Amino acid sequence: MNLIVGSQSGFEQQRWLSGKRLFMLLLSLVTALVCFVPSPSAFAATVYVTDNGSTVVVDTGAGLVYTINKSNGDMTSAKMNGTELIGSKPSHIASGLGSATVTWSKSPSGSTVNITVATSTLTHYYASRGGENIIYMATYVTAEPSVGELRYIFRGKGSVLTNVPTPSKNLNNTGAIESSDVFGYSNGYTSSKYYGNSQAKDLSIAGVTGNGVGVFMAYGNRESSSGGPFFRDIQFQSGGDTEVYNYMNSGHAQTEAFRMGLHGPYALVFTTGSTPSVPDFSWMSGLNLQGWVSSRGNVVLNGLSGMQSGYTYTIGYSNSTAQYWSTASSSGSASTYGLKPGTYKMTVYKGELGVYSENVTVNAGSTTTLNTRTINNDPSTTSTIWRIGSWDGTPLELLNGQTIAVRHPSDSRNSSWGPVTYAVGSATNKFPAVQFRGQNSPTTVTFSLNATQAAAAHTLKIGITSAYNNGRPSVTINGHALTNPSASSQPDSRSVTIGTYRGNNTTFSWSIPASYFVNGTNTLSITPISGSSDLGPWLSAGWAYDCVELGS
Repeated sequence: MNLIVGSQSGFEQQRWLSGKRLFMLLLSLVTALVCFVPSPSAFAATVYVTDNGSTVVVDTGAGLVYTINKSNGDMTSAKMNGTELIGSKPSHIASGLGSATVTWSKSPSGSTVNITVATSTLTHYYASRGGENIIYMATYVTAEPSVGELRYIFRGKGSVLTNVPTPSKNLNNTGAIESSDVFGYSNGYTSSKYYGNSQAKDLSIAGVTGNGVGVFMAYGNRESSSGGPFFRDIQFQSGGDTEVYNYMNSGHAQTEAFRMGLHGPYALVFTTGSTPSVPDFSWMSGLNLQGWVSSRGNVVLNGLSGMQSGYTYTIGYSNSTAQYWSTASSSGSASTYGLKPGTYKMTVYKGELGVYSENVTVNAGSTTTLNTRTINNDPSTTSTIWRIGSWDGTPLELLNGQTIAVRHPSDSRNSSWGPVTYAVGSATNKFPAVQFRGQNSPTTVTFSLNATQAAAAHTLKIGITSAYNNGRPSVTINGHALTNPSASSQPDSRSVTIGTYRGNNTTFSWSIPASYFVNGTNTLSITPISGSSDLGPWLSAGWAYDCVELGS
């Protein structure tokens, strides 16, 4: 705004403006300037950076001030409106890098800062914009960290950040009941950092809070992580410190090889306690991050047929460098955006069970359209005499299936695991979700056959979602032993005791001659076998069930 109080004719041409009018105009101008509050789009706020030689201190100008150690890249302080949120240990990538080269730069406008923490195999980025209480991050790796886990850990002050998700809140426990990471309580309850975690497809933003403060992880892009859409990993833990994690790679029931490259972007968002929305990461494309891919493509699937009502269908894409997914509509359509160029295996999941697959090529700057695909590998389309559970890749509908992700199997809140004798036709949730050799074996199934059915051969199928300690089913029917199968290929780690039933879906199948059946009541017995000894009743050879059926 320009105020003209003179011209080429000097005072002669301003006589028309009386003193009163001039005063009022000046007053209006001052009032407008004082009351004008620029929106973020008006201009970028300044971010303030102080390099003390040993540390870099960033002040976003909105309440967040954080400090990065220049010798190793650790975050040693994070204050929100003056309240220190870092606990007894610094926050860092992996378990701390030990040493690293730390550099930083600001944008020419002074509105953004990018701190680079580099080693020979890992580069981690901290970035912030003025006026935002957010630490944007991304991590580029060419090798897995020596600890075998790629994760960012925010180690918060437990006395300040007191509101933590209950399944992972380990305060006041009576000691570890499994390894050093699953804890028990005097009432028989359990907790662990492994419990209460979301599947990868549901990761958005979640955090911990205290009196007037909150720290939230925006999990961002999962394309370089491993395990697919249903994978779970650690998000929170509280004991002394309150910890907030973004796990990008780990050996926790991992079903596929680690992916290298750029992980993220992701972010720590600081608030006064309210849950924030997911921040916009697109501005980071201008930071020249190593491994950033801007040119991408899309896939549109139209007309998927063979879907069954009552199930969610997820469309997954994966190759050695990236993974993506989207949810199909009830009409069988799904659009997946922002894939790196390349050839992917597309898998259609009914629940968590793959029922269709093909290879799909994605090109930069274009959309690949897939029309009229028909599901061709759904085992539930087979005719049966009886079926226990559903072919959906999960044990959720079975006994204690809903509790696997939130507590240890031994938790007193669980129903008794058995051993169970299950009569076909009974409620599905009476059949155990997990078979433990040391705890609830055998599982006995009783069923009736008429004369015609008993005079015919049938196929028995046992579907599992994961297995531990090479556990696989040894089966007898009316006292006749069936051939023992080989072990399935599964992750070499704990599974159901650390909050996941997800492994490699496998179906064991037996052709049973008619001579093994009887007219009337038949008895089937299922017991785990393994070539290895067990560590305990819960850490014993076994598996999580998907479905059991006898074909017609």
